[in-house]
Amino acid sequence: MASARERLHHIWRLSRAEQLWRDGKRVELMHRAMGFAALAVVTLAPLLILVAAANPLKRRGFALWVVDGMGLSGSPADSVQRLFATPARVLSATSAFSVLALVVFGLTFAASVQTGYEKIWLLPSGRWHKVWRQAVWLVAMTAYLYGEVQTGLVLQRRWWESAIRVTLTLLLGVLFFWWGQWFLIGGRVHWRALLPGAAATMAGLVGLRGFSIHVFAPLIVSNAVSYGALGTVLVVQSWLIGVGFVVYGGALLGQVWAPEEEKHGG
Repeated sequence: MASARERLHHIWRLSRAEQLWRDGKRVELMHRAMGFAALAVVTLAPLLILVAAANPLKRRGFALWVVDGMGLSGSPADSVQRLFATPARVLSATSAFSVLALVVFGLTFAASVQTGYEKIWLLPSGRWHKVWRQAVWLVAMTAYLYGEVQTGLVLQRRWWESAIRVTLTLLLGVLFFWWGQWFLIGGRVHWRALLPGAAATMAGLVGLRGFSIHVFAPLIVSNAVSYGALGTVLVVQSWLIGVGFVVYGGALLGQVWAPEEEKHGG
């Protein structure tokens, strides 16, 4: 019996699953996911609300992104949209200090994601003057998320429109997370090695959406009754932690499975 346990332990030590577990602890995966969620609230929420306010037709950028990402409908969707409703005068009320704070928080969020990718791929920290990469990534991410919301508003009537939208969502999502990793780490990992992680990230986000429909949606309804708006905030924050876990976890899975010869710039 002891020898069987030793053989199983040896197999576990040599397996990819054990390496994934060990690397997850090395990069402090849960800690980074929680930091991702905290920075997303102070960055993505005001950023997407500000972008949505510039659109005269739709003023629910962040709310619609959360609703779509979590797969909400009915009462849970209404609770989220009320919570993150865009004020009609948000543009005129935005001060220079607010814009400056948004830029600082946004670059901090991008730097946090960059640091996470660098630790996953065992890379030294990028130079401080490469902040322009963080700025470009932040703009690209905002455009990607806002475009995702707009396709949901346009392609939602017929079944074939939904099929087109799902295809576009998966394709553009993989491309964004593929390009995003490569761009933030400055091409120091071969682009072929980054593709599995991008695909794993999108697969994880699809799974998280299904989990949200069955778990988070009922929680929003019950928490809204028990705790009001704070209950909705807690559920949305929990979902964002899940998003951060998937973003870093997908990249980590790609790093574990990538061939050693491809873990170099190219």
